[in-house]
Amino acid sequence: MNVKKWGMLLALVFVLGGCGAKPDSTTAVGSTAIQPLIEAVAHDFMQVNKGKVINVQGGGSGTGLSQVQAGAVEIGNSDVFAEEKKGIDGDKLIDHKVAVVGTVPVANKENGVSSLTTEELRAIFAGQLKNWKELGGNDLPILVVNRTEGSGTRVNFEKYGLANQEVIPSQEQEANGMTREIVGQTPGAISYMAIPYINEQVVPLKVDGVEASTETIKTNKWKIWSYEHMYTQKDASEQTKEFIEYVLSKPIQEKVFKKLGYIPISEMEVERDQTGEVMPIAGGQN
Repeated sequence: MNVKKWGMLLALVFVLGGCGAKPDSTTAVGSTAIQPLIEAVAHDFMQVNKGKVINVQGGGSGTGLSQVQAGAVEIGNSDVFAEEKKGIDGDKLIDHKVAVVGTVPVANKENGVSSLTTEELRAIFAGQLKNWKELGGNDLPILVVNRTEGSGTRVNFEKYGLANQEVIPSQEQEANGMTREIVGQTPGAISYMAIPYINEQVVPLKVDGVEASTETIKTNKWKIWSYEHMYTQKDASEQTKEFIEYVLSKPIQEKVFKKLGYIPISEMEVERDQTGEVMPIAGGQN
């Protein structure tokens, strides 16, 4: 290779190597329930703010909380309050509640069941019901698919769907998306997932005759729902603050939240604290 070509190659490496200003970067890690929302908003944010980078990763609420507390990432996404996770000091973090999302039990299409009572749901996850024919469905063994211990979706489902009863040991999945794939491909399977992940692969189940929807969640008629939190440290960077403000902006909530199945906090008619107590909001939050 001649000297001229070497010079051109070195110049290209120099440019690609980022000799210019390093782009601003914010990393958000944690809950897969909120991940589709944050990914969509991050894409929009980066289109508007050229040169600013938002990295979004899953890993579960426990991972998000532990990493933001350790200062390893700028944002820890979580389906649960920091105070609900052992080893997390909520007083050292700032809680940005950005949305509400419902969690729904889902079943394989071959099971032949589309509705359960709360008692039946609890009996399934306790291992007391063994076959779908016991529930008026097809003659298929019930296969429970659970989420891993670090999952905020699991915490909320067990707390608000199963009244904190113990569940049988079963196959566990780390993420909403993989849970959907397993349930959709496995006759007899049942699990649960955040509403934004539900598609034609699985059957969302009614509970006590109630269907999960924006209207039933807003009033707490559908009780299995959670806040989606974006936790930061108190000395968060300006870009991190700017991104969270962008997430909470009305145009983004109108454009992205509702399209993906999330409910803006401002539309809720009730609120719930970390103990699970539900209180009406006089006149709503609008």
